[in-house]
Amino acid sequence: MEATAREFNHNSSQILAAAERGETVTVTKNGRPVARVVPYDPAEVPPYPPGPIGDIELPQIDLGGDLTNDDIEDILKGMGA
Repeated sequence: MEATAREFNHNSSQILAAAERGETVTVTKNGRPVARVVPYDPAEVPPYPPGPIGDIELPQIDLGGDLTNDDIEDILKGMGA
């Protein structure tokens, strides 16, 4: 099915109903395709990110010898700001 942008604006309820019935609707503007309304498939949309979002860079900290909790707290202050 195909609909112009104007038809989509005026008939969005019918176009969404067509998608709900399983039809794919291509929306055109000035004769060229600009969008596609497709039926929703819950199997295609994971409930959470499917994998790692990216590399995590950890700060380099030279902890040197034996440190007390106060020493560690002083080093870490401001790192999250």
